[in-house]
Amino acid sequence: MLAYLIAIPLIAHGLANLAGVFAPWTQELQGFKDAAWIFSPGVSFASWAGRAFGLAWLASSLCLVASGAGIFLHQSWWLLLTILGCACSLVAIATWLKAVPPGAYFGAVFDIAVIMLLVSPLGARISQAIL
Repeated sequence: MLAYLIAIPLIAHGLANLAGVFAPWTQELQGFKDAAWIFSPGVSFASWAGRAFGLAWLASSLCLVASGAGIFLHQSWWLLLTILGCACSLVAIATWLKAVPPGAYFGAVFDIAVIMLLVSPLGARISQAIL
């Protein structure tokens, strides 16, 4: 039961991050704004930089979906992929804070909570319980 409670939100979050992959490459921004990133007001979300950061969202998506699968398969590498996926998601969201849809703020809180939980002593207990 614990595996489902952890894996399903991770997979859902990974799939939700796909919006950040596709949005800068299409005419329809899918809830994102063509706003500037935090480093320079002249660089917008639909620019080359937004497309490059789409790779961070892609890495996050792949890591989080794979980590959910790793939980179901009782693999020890799920923990590392989860932390890496949440970190990539957090970097992408923080960099484009003015451009992301409101749901991304919840995603950032989720990323922070998951990272803090998994690097705490409770994270080792959760990992042992799943494996």
